[in-house]
Amino acid sequence: MTSSYEHRHVEVKAGDQTVAAAEVTVCEQAGGTVRASLYPSSGHVPPGSRALLVDSVMDLPEVRASARLEATVPLGDAEALQRLRDRTRDAVTRPAGSTALVDAAIRAGRQPEPRRGPGGQSALR
Repeated sequence: MTSSYEHRHVEVKAGDQTVAAAEVTVCEQAGGTVRASLYPSSGHVPPGSRALLVDSVMDLPEVRASARLEATVPLGDAEALQRLRDRTRDAVTRPAGSTALVDAAIRAGRQPEPRRGPGGQSALR
């Protein structure tokens, strides 16, 4: 039996500048595992951008229909890690080189979060 995967790219912008992005791979079978790699841009990133990126990923319909999340986050990105813990349950985090790996269960039945961050940032999917 083979599974097919859907790939999504999510960006958070402040004005016309991308301040954070994620690559998301979703198993097309409902109740599967989602893999996400979160990438903040270099330089100044407005506060709340990384949390908005996590919300944008977690609010994708394909992610909400999944059971588990495996995420890669830059080591030390406390904002994204905390938001992942807020939006999931039973999260386990471990370091792996310059990243942190997060394995967690996706909370069922949550409604999408607002898409605006501090300073009028927007999320593009």
